[in-house]
Amino acid sequence: MTLPTIGADPPDGVDDTAATTAGGGVLLQGRKRWEVPPALEIATALAWRLLLLGAAILVVIYVLGLLGAVVVPVVLALIAASLLAPSAHALSRIRWLPHAVATAIVIISGVAVVGGVFYGVGLAFVSGLPELSSQLLASVAGIQQWLRTGPLGLNNEQFTEVGNQLFAYLQSSQATLAQSALGAVSTVGEVLTELLLALFTLIFFVYNGGTVWRFVLGAIPRQARDRADIAGRRAFASLVGYTRATILVAAADAITAGVGLWLIGIPLPVPLAALIFFGAFVPTLGAVVSGVVAVLVGLVSGGITDALLVVLLLVLVQNLEGYILQPLLLGRSIKLHPLAVVLPIACGLVLAGIAGALLAVPLVTVIDAGVRSLTRPSDGPGLDPESVDALDPRSARPDWHSDEQPPRNLVGRAVDAFRARSSSA
Repeated sequence: MTLPTIGADPPDGVDDTAATTAGGGVLLQGRKRWEVPPALEIATALAWRLLLLGAAILVVIYVLGLLGAVVVPVVLALIAASLLAPSAHALSRIRWLPHAVATAIVIISGVAVVGGVFYGVGLAFVSGLPELSSQLLASVAGIQQWLRTGPLGLNNEQFTEVGNQLFAYLQSSQATLAQSALGAVSTVGEVLTELLLALFTLIFFVYNGGTVWRFVLGAIPRQARDRADIAGRRAFASLVGYTRATILVAAADAITAGVGLWLIGIPLPVPLAALIFFGAFVPTLGAVVSGVVAVLVGLVSGGITDALLVVLLLVLVQNLEGYILQPLLLGRSIKLHPLAVVLPIACGLVLAGIAGALLAVPLVTVIDAGVRSLTRPSDGPGLDPESVDALDPRSARPDWHSDEQPPRNLVGRAVDAFRARSSSA
Protein backbone atom coordinates (compact mmCIF):
# COMPACT_ATOMS: atom_id res chain seq x y z
CA MET A 1 0.00 0.00 0.00
CA THR A 2 1.40 3.31 -1.07
CA LEU A 3 0.99 6.03 1.51
CA PRO A 4 0.61 9.68 0.50
CA THR A 5 3.59 11.85 1.12
CA ILE A 6 3.57 14.56 3.75
CA GLY A 7 2.25 17.82 2.35
CA ALA A 8 0.32 16.22 -0.49
CA ASP A 9 -3.47 16.48 -0.78
CA PRO A 10 -5.33 13.68 1.00
CA PRO A 11 -7.40 11.22 -0.98
CA ASP A 12 -10.90 12.24 -2.10
CA GLY A 13 -13.41 12.33 0.76
CA VAL A 14 -10.68 12.37 3.42
CA ASP A 15 -10.38 15.47 5.63
CA ASP A 16 -6.77 16.55 6.01
CA THR A 17 -7.37 16.94 9.74
CA ALA A 18 -7.81 13.14 10.00
CA ALA A 19 -5.41 11.78 7.34
CA THR A 20 -3.18 9.13 9.00
CA THR A 21 -0.87 6.33 8.05
CA ALA A 22 -1.81 2.69 8.38
CA GLY A 23 0.13 2.60 11.62
CA GLY A 24 -1.76 5.51 13.13
CA GLY A 25 0.87 8.19 12.47
CA VAL A 26 -0.48 11.66 11.68
CA LEU A 27 0.44 12.83 8.21
CA LEU A 28 -1.31 16.24 8.11
CA GLN A 29 -2.52 18.60 10.77
CA GLY A 30 -4.73 21.66 10.27
CA ARG A 31 -7.68 22.67 8.13
CA LYS A 32 -8.53 22.00 4.53
CA ARG A 33 -6.43 24.18 2.28
CA TRP A 34 -9.44 25.59 0.42
CA GLU A 35 -11.50 26.45 3.55
CA VAL A 36 -11.69 30.18 4.54
CA PRO A 37 -11.11 30.83 8.25
CA PRO A 38 -14.37 31.84 9.99
CA ALA A 39 -12.91 35.12 11.26
CA LEU A 40 -11.84 36.16 7.76
CA GLU A 41 -15.19 35.10 6.33
CA ILE A 42 -17.07 37.25 8.85
CA ALA A 43 -14.73 40.20 8.34
CA THR A 44 -15.09 40.16 4.56
CA ALA A 45 -18.86 39.77 4.77
CA LEU A 46 -19.06 42.81 7.02
CA ALA A 47 -16.57 44.72 4.86
CA TRP A 48 -18.46 44.49 1.59
CA ARG A 49 -21.74 45.32 3.30
CA LEU A 50 -20.19 48.35 4.99
CA LEU A 51 -18.64 49.45 1.70
CA LEU A 52 -21.99 49.12 -0.04
CA LEU A 53 -23.74 51.04 2.72
CA GLY A 54 -21.07 53.75 2.68
CA ALA A 55 -21.35 54.07 -1.09
CA ALA A 56 -25.12 54.43 -0.84
CA ILE A 57 -24.76 57.13 1.83
CA LEU A 58 -22.23 59.01 -0.29
CA VAL A 59 -24.56 58.89 -3.28
CA VAL A 60 -27.42 60.24 -1.17
CA ILE A 61 -25.24 63.04 0.20
CA TYR A 62 -24.04 63.89 -3.31
CA VAL A 63 -27.59 64.04 -4.69
CA LEU A 64 -28.76 66.14 -1.75
CA GLY A 65 -25.84 68.50 -2.38
CA LEU A 66 -26.86 68.89 -6.01
CA LEU A 67 -30.45 69.59 -4.94
CA GLY A 68 -29.48 71.82 -2.02
CA ALA A 69 -31.53 74.73 -3.35
CA VAL A 70 -34.62 72.52 -3.04
CA VAL A 71 -33.73 70.33 -0.05
CA VAL A 72 -32.89 73.18 2.33
CA PRO A 73 -36.20 75.07 1.81
CA VAL A 74 -38.17 71.83 2.22
CA VAL A 75 -36.33 70.96 5.44
CA LEU A 76 -36.86 74.48 6.79
CA ALA A 77 -40.53 74.22 5.87
CA LEU A 78 -40.76 70.90 7.73
CA ILE A 79 -39.19 72.44 10.85
CA ALA A 80 -41.50 75.44 10.62
CA ALA A 81 -44.48 73.10 10.16
CA SER A 82 -43.53 71.30 13.37
CA LEU A 83 -43.86 74.67 15.12
CA LEU A 84 -47.08 75.87 13.46
CA ALA A 85 -49.05 72.69 12.76
CA PRO A 86 -50.14 72.11 16.40
CA SER A 87 -51.65 75.61 16.54
CA ALA A 88 -53.46 75.13 13.23
CA HIS A 89 -54.82 71.80 14.43
CA ALA A 90 -56.03 73.38 17.66
CA LEU A 91 -57.81 76.20 15.80
CA SER A 92 -59.42 73.70 13.43
CA ARG A 93 -61.30 72.20 16.37
CA ILE A 94 -63.49 75.30 16.42
CA ARG A 95 -66.61 74.21 14.55
CA TRP A 96 -67.31 77.44 12.73
CA LEU A 97 -63.67 77.92 11.62
CA PRO A 98 -62.68 76.05 8.43
CA HIS A 99 -59.34 74.30 8.38
CA ALA A 100 -58.10 76.44 5.48
CA VAL A 101 -58.84 79.64 7.39
CA ALA A 102 -57.14 78.27 10.51
CA THR A 103 -54.10 77.38 8.44
CA ALA A 104 -53.96 80.86 6.91
CA ILE A 105 -54.26 82.54 10.32
CA VAL A 106 -51.52 80.42 11.84
CA ILE A 107 -49.10 80.77 8.92
CA ILE A 108 -49.55 84.53 8.57
CA SER A 109 -49.25 85.07 12.33
CA GLY A 110 -46.31 82.70 12.66
CA VAL A 111 -44.38 84.19 9.77
CA ALA A 112 -45.03 87.70 11.10
CA VAL A 113 -43.97 86.87 14.67
CA VAL A 114 -40.94 84.72 13.84
CA GLY A 115 -39.86 87.03 11.03
CA GLY A 116 -40.25 90.07 13.25
CA VAL A 117 -38.25 88.50 16.07
CA PHE A 118 -35.42 87.38 13.80
CA TYR A 119 -35.43 90.71 11.99
CA GLY A 120 -35.21 92.65 15.26
CA VAL A 121 -32.54 90.41 16.70
CA GLY A 122 -30.57 90.37 13.46
CA LEU A 123 -30.83 94.14 13.07
CA ALA A 124 -29.60 94.66 16.63
CA PHE A 125 -26.70 92.30 16.02
CA VAL A 126 -25.70 93.81 12.68
CA SER A 127 -25.92 97.38 13.98
CA GLY A 128 -23.66 96.54 16.90
CA LEU A 129 -21.26 94.34 14.93
CA PRO A 130 -18.65 97.04 14.15
CA GLU A 131 -18.39 98.12 17.79
CA LEU A 132 -18.43 94.49 18.90
CA SER A 133 -15.52 93.74 16.55
CA SER A 134 -13.60 96.71 17.95
CA GLN A 135 -14.20 95.45 21.48
CA LEU A 136 -12.93 91.99 20.53
CA LEU A 137 -9.80 93.43 18.96
CA ALA A 138 -9.17 95.49 22.08
CA SER A 139 -9.75 92.37 24.20
CA VAL A 140 -7.15 90.40 22.28
CA ALA A 141 -4.68 93.27 22.52
CA GLY A 142 -5.28 93.53 26.26
CA ILE A 143 -4.75 89.81 26.78
CA GLN A 144 -1.56 89.95 24.75
CA GLN A 145 -0.26 92.83 26.87
CA TRP A 146 -1.20 91.05 30.11
CA LEU A 147 0.63 87.90 29.04
CA ARG A 148 3.74 89.96 28.40
CA THR A 149 3.71 92.07 31.56
CA GLY A 150 1.84 89.73 33.90
CA PRO A 151 3.12 86.93 36.10
CA LEU A 152 3.74 84.64 33.10
CA GLY A 153 6.22 87.06 31.54
CA LEU A 154 5.92 85.64 28.02
CA ASN A 155 8.17 88.07 26.23
CA ASN A 156 9.79 86.49 23.19
CA GLU A 157 9.83 86.93 19.46
CA GLN A 158 7.79 83.81 18.75
CA PHE A 159 4.96 84.95 21.02
CA THR A 160 5.05 88.40 19.43
CA GLU A 161 4.75 86.87 15.96
CA VAL A 162 1.82 84.66 17.00
CA GLY A 163 0.08 87.62 18.63
CA ASN A 164 0.55 89.77 15.54
CA GLN A 165 -0.84 87.04 13.30
CA LEU A 166 -3.88 86.61 15.53
CA PHE A 167 -4.43 90.36 15.64
CA ALA A 168 -4.20 90.61 11.84
CA TYR A 169 -6.60 87.66 11.46
CA LEU A 170 -9.20 89.31 13.68
CA GLN A 171 -8.84 92.57 11.76
CA SER A 172 -9.53 90.80 8.48
CA SER A 173 -12.30 88.60 9.89
CA GLN A 174 -15.07 91.01 8.99
CA ALA A 175 -14.13 90.99 5.31
CA THR A 176 -13.77 87.21 5.35
CA LEU A 177 -17.17 86.75 6.98
CA ALA A 178 -18.75 89.10 4.48
CA GLN A 179 -17.22 87.21 1.55
CA SER A 180 -18.33 83.88 3.03
CA ALA A 181 -21.85 85.19 3.50
CA LEU A 182 -21.96 86.45 -0.07
CA GLY A 183 -20.67 83.13 -1.32
CA ALA A 184 -23.29 81.21 0.66
CA VAL A 185 -26.16 83.48 -0.26
CA SER A 186 -25.04 83.87 -3.88
CA THR A 187 -27.71 86.26 -5.09
CA VAL A 188 -30.74 87.97 -3.63
CA GLY A 189 -32.89 86.37 -6.30
CA GLU A 190 -31.94 82.85 -5.22
CA VAL A 191 -32.64 83.68 -1.59
CA LEU A 192 -36.08 85.05 -2.43
CA THR A 193 -36.81 82.02 -4.58
CA GLU A 194 -35.85 79.62 -1.79
CA LEU A 195 -37.90 81.58 0.74
CA LEU A 196 -40.94 81.44 -1.55
CA LEU A 197 -40.43 77.71 -2.06
CA ALA A 198 -40.16 77.19 1.70
CA LEU A 199 -43.33 79.23 2.29
CA PHE A 200 -45.23 77.39 -0.45
CA THR A 201 -44.16 74.02 0.97
CA LEU A 202 -44.99 75.15 4.50
CA ILE A 203 -48.57 75.96 3.52
CA PHE A 204 -49.20 72.43 2.29
CA PHE A 205 -47.34 70.81 5.19
CA VAL A 206 -49.58 72.64 7.67
CA TYR A 207 -52.79 72.35 5.66
CA ASN A 208 -52.68 68.67 4.69
CA GLY A 209 -49.44 67.25 5.99
CA GLY A 210 -51.25 63.99 6.74
CA THR A 211 -52.03 63.53 3.05
CA VAL A 212 -48.38 64.13 2.14
CA TRP A 213 -47.28 61.61 4.76
CA ARG A 214 -49.72 58.95 3.52
CA PHE A 215 -48.39 59.46 0.00
CA VAL A 216 -44.84 58.84 1.26
CA LEU A 217 -46.00 55.72 3.11
CA GLY A 218 -47.31 54.35 -0.18
CA ALA A 219 -43.72 53.55 -1.18
CA ILE A 220 -43.28 51.23 1.84
CA PRO A 221 -44.33 47.56 1.63
CA ARG A 222 -47.77 46.94 3.12
CA GLN A 223 -46.55 44.54 5.81
CA ALA A 224 -44.20 47.21 7.22
CA ARG A 225 -46.39 50.24 6.57
CA ASP A 226 -48.03 50.49 10.01
CA ARG A 227 -44.70 50.17 11.79
CA ALA A 228 -43.17 52.86 9.58
CA ASP A 229 -46.24 55.06 10.11
CA ILE A 230 -45.84 54.87 13.89
CA ALA A 231 -42.10 55.55 13.68
CA GLY A 232 -42.67 58.56 11.42
CA ARG A 233 -45.30 60.00 13.75
CA ARG A 234 -43.02 59.64 16.76
CA ALA A 235 -40.14 61.20 14.81
CA PHE A 236 -42.23 64.23 13.87
CA ALA A 237 -43.43 64.53 17.48
CA SER A 238 -39.79 64.72 18.57
CA LEU A 239 -39.22 67.49 16.01
CA VAL A 240 -42.22 69.39 17.38
CA GLY A 241 -40.80 69.24 20.89
CA TYR A 242 -37.28 70.13 19.80
CA THR A 243 -38.31 73.15 17.71
CA ARG A 244 -40.67 74.51 20.35
CA ALA A 245 -38.18 74.11 23.17
CA THR A 246 -35.20 75.46 21.22
CA ILE A 247 -36.94 78.74 20.38
CA LEU A 248 -38.24 79.25 23.91
CA VAL A 249 -34.89 78.35 25.50
CA ALA A 250 -33.00 80.61 23.08
CA ALA A 251 -35.31 83.53 23.90
CA ALA A 252 -35.04 82.91 27.66
CA ASP A 253 -31.24 82.66 27.49
CA ALA A 254 -30.95 85.85 25.45
CA ILE A 255 -33.27 87.87 27.69
CA THR A 256 -31.65 86.64 30.92
CA ALA A 257 -28.11 87.16 29.64
CA GLY A 258 -28.96 90.56 28.13
CA VAL A 259 -30.45 91.86 31.38
CA GLY A 260 -27.51 90.48 33.35
CA LEU A 261 -24.96 92.07 31.04
CA TRP A 262 -26.78 95.39 31.28
CA LEU A 263 -26.80 95.23 35.09
CA ILE A 264 -23.08 94.41 35.19
CA GLY A 265 -22.39 97.36 32.93
CA ILE A 266 -21.00 95.49 29.94
CA PRO A 267 -21.23 97.50 26.71
CA LEU A 268 -23.29 96.21 23.78
CA PRO A 269 -25.71 94.08 25.84
CA VAL A 270 -28.24 93.88 22.98
CA PRO A 271 -25.80 92.57 20.30
CA LEU A 272 -24.33 90.13 22.81
CA ALA A 273 -27.82 88.92 23.75
CA ALA A 274 -28.59 88.55 20.04
CA LEU A 275 -25.43 86.48 19.62
CA ILE A 276 -26.48 84.25 22.54
CA PHE A 277 -29.94 83.89 20.94
CA PHE A 278 -28.50 82.69 17.65
CA GLY A 279 -25.91 80.53 19.42
CA ALA A 280 -28.67 78.60 21.19
CA PHE A 281 -29.69 77.06 17.85
CA VAL A 282 -26.33 75.25 17.75
CA PRO A 283 -26.36 73.32 21.06
CA THR A 284 -23.19 73.23 23.17
CA LEU A 285 -20.86 74.83 20.61
CA GLY A 286 -23.05 77.91 20.17
CA ALA A 287 -23.11 78.58 23.90
CA VAL A 288 -19.33 78.23 24.13
CA VAL A 289 -18.62 80.63 21.24
CA SER A 290 -21.12 83.29 22.36
CA GLY A 291 -19.91 82.98 25.95
CA VAL A 292 -16.27 83.49 25.00
CA VAL A 293 -17.19 86.64 23.06
CA ALA A 294 -19.16 88.04 26.02
CA VAL A 295 -16.30 87.32 28.43
CA LEU A 296 -13.76 89.00 26.15
CA VAL A 297 -15.93 92.12 25.86
CA GLY A 298 -16.32 92.19 29.64
CA LEU A 299 -12.57 91.79 30.10
CA VAL A 300 -11.63 94.74 27.92
CA SER A 301 -14.43 97.00 29.19
CA GLY A 302 -14.23 96.40 32.93
CA GLY A 303 -11.18 94.27 33.59
CA ILE A 304 -10.91 90.91 35.26
CA THR A 305 -13.74 91.66 37.72
CA ASP A 306 -16.35 92.22 35.02
CA ALA A 307 -15.06 89.22 33.08
CA LEU A 308 -15.54 86.97 36.13
CA LEU A 309 -19.01 88.41 36.68
CA VAL A 310 -19.87 87.59 33.06
CA VAL A 311 -18.60 84.04 33.56
CA LEU A 312 -20.79 83.65 36.66
CA LEU A 313 -23.75 85.07 34.75
CA LEU A 314 -23.29 82.63 31.87
CA VAL A 315 -22.90 79.71 34.28
CA LEU A 316 -26.17 80.79 35.94
CA VAL A 317 -27.91 80.99 32.55
CA GLN A 318 -26.66 77.54 31.53
CA ASN A 319 -27.79 76.01 34.83
CA LEU A 320 -31.17 77.71 34.47
CA GLU A 321 -31.44 76.19 31.00
CA GLY A 322 -30.18 72.73 31.93
CA TYR A 323 -31.98 72.25 35.25
CA ILE A 324 -35.26 74.07 34.66
CA LEU A 325 -36.01 75.24 31.11
CA GLN A 326 -35.13 72.15 29.09
CA PRO A 327 -36.63 69.60 31.53
CA LEU A 328 -39.70 71.81 31.91
CA LEU A 329 -40.23 72.35 28.19
CA LEU A 330 -39.08 68.99 26.88
CA GLY A 331 -39.67 66.74 29.86
CA ARG A 332 -37.93 63.52 28.95
CA SER A 333 -39.32 63.29 25.43
CA ILE A 334 -36.00 64.29 23.86
CA LYS A 335 -32.76 63.36 25.55
CA LEU A 336 -29.52 63.10 23.60
CA HIS A 337 -26.08 62.28 24.91
CA PRO A 338 -23.60 65.20 24.59
CA LEU A 339 -21.58 63.17 22.07
CA ALA A 340 -24.74 62.72 20.01
CA VAL A 341 -24.93 66.53 19.88
CA VAL A 342 -21.32 67.59 19.34
CA LEU A 343 -20.29 64.96 16.78
CA PRO A 344 -23.25 65.51 14.40
CA ILE A 345 -22.70 69.28 14.59
CA ALA A 346 -19.03 68.81 13.67
CA CYS A 347 -19.92 66.45 10.81
CA GLY A 348 -22.64 68.79 9.56
CA LEU A 349 -20.23 71.72 9.67
CA VAL A 350 -17.67 69.81 7.62
CA LEU A 351 -20.15 68.45 5.08
CA ALA A 352 -22.55 71.38 4.62
CA GLY A 353 -21.12 74.38 6.46
CA ILE A 354 -23.32 76.50 8.73
CA ALA A 355 -26.54 75.01 7.35
CA GLY A 356 -25.28 71.52 8.20
CA ALA A 357 -24.39 72.56 11.75
CA LEU A 358 -27.85 74.07 12.28
CA LEU A 359 -29.75 71.08 10.89
CA ALA A 360 -27.57 68.34 12.40
CA VAL A 361 -29.23 68.12 15.83
CA PRO A 362 -32.84 68.21 14.53
CA LEU A 363 -31.91 65.42 12.11
CA VAL A 364 -30.36 63.34 14.90
CA THR A 365 -33.42 63.98 17.07
CA VAL A 366 -35.77 62.72 14.35
CA ILE A 367 -33.62 59.67 13.57
CA ASP A 368 -33.29 58.82 17.27
CA ALA A 369 -37.05 58.87 17.84
CA GLY A 370 -37.74 56.90 14.65
CA VAL A 371 -35.16 54.18 15.33
CA ARG A 372 -36.29 53.80 18.94
CA SER A 373 -39.85 53.34 17.72
CA LEU A 374 -38.80 50.68 15.21
CA THR A 375 -37.00 48.73 17.95
CA ARG A 376 -39.68 49.21 20.62
CA PRO A 377 -41.79 46.04 21.10
CA SER A 378 -44.85 48.05 22.15
CA ASP A 379 -44.91 49.73 18.73
CA GLY A 380 -45.27 46.40 16.99
CA PRO A 381 -48.39 44.77 15.57
CA GLY A 382 -51.57 45.61 17.45
CA LEU A 383 -50.92 49.34 17.89
CA ASP A 384 -53.10 51.58 15.77
CA PRO A 385 -51.02 54.33 14.11
CA GLU A 386 -53.93 56.75 14.52
CA SER A 387 -53.50 56.47 18.30
CA VAL A 388 -50.10 58.19 18.06
CA ASP A 389 -50.42 61.98 18.05
CA ALA A 390 -47.65 63.33 15.83
CA LEU A 391 -48.25 66.87 17.14
CA ASP A 392 -47.68 65.99 20.82
CA PRO A 393 -44.00 65.92 21.89
CA ARG A 394 -44.83 63.32 24.53
CA SER A 395 -45.57 60.84 21.74
CA ALA A 396 -41.88 60.82 20.82
CA ARG A 397 -40.93 58.71 23.85
CA PRO A 398 -44.10 57.10 25.26
CA ASP A 399 -42.11 54.68 27.42
CA TRP A 400 -40.93 57.66 29.49
CA HIS A 401 -44.43 59.05 29.99
CA SER A 402 -46.40 55.94 30.81
CA ASP A 403 -46.04 56.35 34.58
CA GLU A 404 -46.45 60.12 34.77
CA GLN A 405 -48.58 61.73 37.42
CA PRO A 406 -51.41 64.15 36.49
CA PRO A 407 -50.15 67.53 35.24
CA ARG A 408 -49.05 69.93 37.94
CA ASN A 409 -48.76 73.67 37.92
CA LEU A 410 -45.71 75.44 36.52
CA VAL A 411 -43.91 75.78 39.86
CA GLY A 412 -44.46 72.13 40.74
CA ARG A 413 -43.19 70.98 37.36
CA ALA A 414 -40.10 73.18 37.71
CA VAL A 415 -39.36 71.75 41.17
CA ASP A 416 -39.80 68.18 39.91
CA ALA A 417 -37.53 68.84 36.95
CA PHE A 418 -34.82 70.32 39.18
CA ARG A 419 -35.01 67.37 41.59
CA ALA A 420 -34.84 64.84 38.75
CA ARG A 421 -31.82 66.55 37.21
CA SER A 422 -30.08 66.83 40.58
CA SER A 423 -30.65 63.16 41.43
CA SER A 424 -29.34 62.01 38.06
CA ALA A 425 -26.26 64.25 38.24
